[in-house]
Amino acid sequence: MPSPIPVTRLLPKDFYLSLDIGICSSPLSKHSHGSTLQVPAQRLHGATTTRLWSSVIHWKELRSEQPVGAGGFGSVYSAEYLGQTVALKKVKKCTKNKLASRQSFWAELNAAHLRHRNIVRVIAATTCVPEGFGDDSSIGTVLMEFVGRKNLEQIIYGCPEPLEPDRWLRYSVDIVHGLRFLHSHRVAHLDIKPANILVSDEDVCKIADFGCSLKLERGCEVSSISPHLSHIGGTYTHRAPELLRGEGVSLKADIFSFGITLWQMMTREPPYTGERQHVLYAVVAQDLRPSVHSHPVFGSELGGRCEALLSRCWSADDSQRPTAQELLPLMEQLTLSDMSQ
Repeated sequence: MPSPIPVTRLLPKDFYLSLDIGICSSPLSKHSHGSTLQVPAQRLHGATTTRLWSSVIHWKELRSEQPVGAGGFGSVYSAEYLGQTVALKKVKKCTKNKLASRQSFWAELNAAHLRHRNIVRVIAATTCVPEGFGDDSSIGTVLMEFVGRKNLEQIIYGCPEPLEPDRWLRYSVDIVHGLRFLHSHRVAHLDIKPANILVSDEDVCKIADFGCSLKLERGCEVSSISPHLSHIGGTYTHRAPELLRGEGVSLKADIFSFGITLWQMMTREPPYTGERQHVLYAVVAQDLRPSVHSHPVFGSELGGRCEALLSRCWSADDSQRPTAQELLPLMEQLTLSDMSQ
């Protein structure tokens, strides 16, 4: 099945030039019999990596699928694969918008060639599912590292124990580390929210679910939204106002979403109440943002500094938002100031 998104939007130029486009397994590989794609050596945190990820899944090595969760375009399972526990995501056909579901699958591969502590790692991906291993509702499968069954939304709203500042600050730094790395590779996630931040047993946050992501052209700060890219959606409570207006995509859209997520960690409340259409209109036309005046957490010195940072992150003018590169030392300074108190 050919990709509805050009491979040039999925992979860096030094990668896709040597690839053939095929109709089975993946748009990245012409052959499906156990071939692998080798990511070019990259400098990551001072070390060179030549990690492999596979363009096929060895289905006979897959064991014991157990449901973990489901979203708009797919379902996630835990499974055993080649002796290790993995997460298996089946991207389903959307009967109302088949193009969007196909594009969501290919968008999942925008970060497949990247390796970072705060990003969920892709192990393998394929569109070729043998008989007996799937059903007609699935258009593709992605195997990823299994982080666990816990996400940030569950921690914010479902855990009885307090979410102390040292913890949400540490989570925030993890998320910004992941965003800085993604943005350095021109990948806009476009659906940053607590439910898409997985938390490992070691209490490390990892950004997951790239089904709404977009790879920006190098040297291009803002990418116009093509009418053919119908998978770009995201969650309305976290979407930047320029995206709600249908304007261009920039990496700064993720900074807006991070600001809403940080507020949720601090207050442990939903960002908005009321009907969806009212919220959409108010965010765009009236600069509606989550309230900082009715929460005691913002009355402290740390809360006051976070309030100032939030106002920058969710500014209606994306040029006033910090980049992830600029945001990271600001979050780290907040963490140090909290430790010194």
